[in-house]
Amino acid sequence: MKRLLAGLAATVLSVAAWAQAATAVGEVTKLDKANGRVTLKHGELKELDMPPMTMSFRVREPRLLETVAVGDRVRFTAEKLNGQYTVTALNKAP
Repeated sequence: MKRLLAGLAATVLSVAAWAQAATAVGEVTKLDKANGRVTLKHGELKELDMPPMTMSFRVREPRLLETVAVGDRVRFTAEKLNGQYTVTALNKAP
C-alpha cells in the first residue's frame, strides 16, 4: 500500500511539473461573474501554443473579477488546469 501511495504521489507531482503557464497583456471584453469567466482579447500565448484571439477563460478565484471591468487593459496569467484554460492571475495593466 505504501508503494502504491508513493507511486501515485510521484505521478501527481510529475504531472504538476509539466503544467505550463503563460503571462500576457489583453483587453477585457466580457465579464461573467455568475459563472466565474472572463473573456479576453489577447496576443499570442506561446507557452500554451495559442495564437492571438478573443476567448473566454475560467478564473481560478472569482475574486479576480472584482478588480477589472469591460474595456480594461490587463496583465494575466493563464494555465491549462483539468483540461480547461484558466486565468490564475489578473491585474489592470499600466
